[in-house]
Amino acid sequence: MVVARPLLWASFALVPATVVARYVFDADATTLFVLSALALIPLAWLIGESTEHAAEHTGPGVGGFLNASFGNAPELIIALFAIADGLPNVVRGSLAGSVVSNILLVLGAAMIAGGDGVLDTRSLRLQLLAVIGAVLLLLIPSIAGWHGNPERHSQFVLTIPVAVVLLLVYALVTAANLRYHRLAPRTAPDVSAWPFRRSLAILGAATAATAVVSETLVHSLTRFGHAVGLNQFFIAIVIVAIVGNAAEHGGAIVIAKGGNMRLATEIAITSSMQVAVFVVPAVALLSWLVGPALPLSFRFVEIATMGAAAAGAVIVVADGRSRRWEGFLLIGVYVLAVLWYGLAGNR
Repeated sequence: MVVARPLLWASFALVPATVVARYVFDADATTLFVLSALALIPLAWLIGESTEHAAEHTGPGVGGFLNASFGNAPELIIALFAIADGLPNVVRGSLAGSVVSNILLVLGAAMIAGGDGVLDTRSLRLQLLAVIGAVLLLLIPSIAGWHGNPERHSQFVLTIPVAVVLLLVYALVTAANLRYHRLAPRTAPDVSAWPFRRSLAILGAATAATAVVSETLVHSLTRFGHAVGLNQFFIAIVIVAIVGNAAEHGGAIVIAKGGNMRLATEIAITSSMQVAVFVVPAVALLSWLVGPALPLSFRFVEIATMGAAAAGAVIVVADGRSRRWEGFLLIGVYVLAVLWYGLAGNR
């Protein structure tokens, strides 16, 4: 790690290089894709580092909430850009893919990286049940969208009350979870931990840089995907979902590798819960301002994989322990989901 840190700091030069390549040299999609993907690596490390230092002062539960909140902010912004560009299927696919990849891919990779460890079952189970509840609510506009035009105005009218209920559920779940973590006993912060304000400032700056780089990466993804023969749905639900959250995902894995499984698993599950219960309805309601309005008409494959991922994770975390074989199991289920996405094709 002594050698890796200087390399990581040096690789931050890729962030401005990505911006220059796009806006000054008008680089091609492949170049932008590679540069932005590489630029997310040091950002992932910095987000993980600053979150771990912040968690020394707040505990893993609040630390996971902070990481997820900062990490999902760029995703909400990118989704609104995509709506303005008239890409509703890309937005829904990327949001569904984000829920699934956080639960299966990130939680699985964190368990593999961290190995045996103790989990906060109560916190994780509450948030996973919130995801399951969100999926059940999303069935209301989704089932109606399986017949006829999923973008019709009546679908958005049906979406509005569902979105409002989801936001209320998010407020209740988050308040209950933060209260639980605030009352939980905590150890004194490590003497080498960054001051809390410094941790938040660095986390905010890294998140802002991630938003810029991720938007560039997503901007290049459609053309890059077409160049390699991938359909729009697969690009959205797999590639956009993964790379749009790459820094956040990487941060969880870095933290798990350091042995802090409580924080790593909180990041993965809290992020998934935030997307399902907050980002999804927020994007739908805000889409009315940027236009066109986005109905929450998810496809059957999206609803099924989100629900199955959350239900499976409830079983995995039930005993309060993390094991490597469980991580491999989650990754295996994610691979099956990706195969289904590949067979589903465009809507």
